[in-house]
Amino acid sequence: MPKRLFSLIMTVAFVALTLLGCHDTKKGGVLPVIKVDDVAEDVQVGDSTVYGECVDAAMNSVSILTSSGDTINYVFNNMDGDTDVQGGMFMGDKMAVIGYAGKEQNTAQKVINITSLLGRWISLDKNFEIKDGGVVESSVAAESNPYTSWKIFNGRLVLSKDTFDVLNLGPDSLLLENEKGIFAFKRQV
Repeated sequence: MPKRLFSLIMTVAFVALTLLGCHDTKKGGVLPVIKVDDVAEDVQVGDSTVYGECVDAAMNSVSILTSSGDTINYVFNNMDGDTDVQGGMFMGDKMAVIGYAGKEQNTAQKVINITSLLGRWISLDKNFEIKDGGVVESSVAAESNPYTSWKIFNGRLVLSKDTFDVLNLGPDSLLLENEKGIFAFKRQV
């Protein structure tokens, strides 16, 4: 499949999934300043990611309910078009958000749908399942250096000792990049 066609298909799929998860958001006042220590018990030192459940989503915003019971609203920086949303935004899904607190609103820089990330992924040399709770199970007995754990850390996916930028997380595809290159995975049902 030519790269342009693949890119077009992935873009259309992303837009369609995003639209399915959209609905009106409430306009509010000043949003709280986020302190990572108040968000979740399992947050690691140095991790600026906010974790929670998606409770509201629109084309230009998302609201997250954290494990401490706080609802944090984020807007997307659409002027520059630089908010990176991977995996869509659907009510009830677990989300990881990297952003910053402003005087009047919080702005998201990257959003990763953790629920969309979970599942079995295959490539030419890898076959693994990302499970809830940071566990990865490999299905290839002869695989050298199988992934055994995962986490999101500062908006990047860490699989065992390898750290990746999530370039694309779709319903059936996952593109990861690090200093060694770009790695493409297909979801196995």
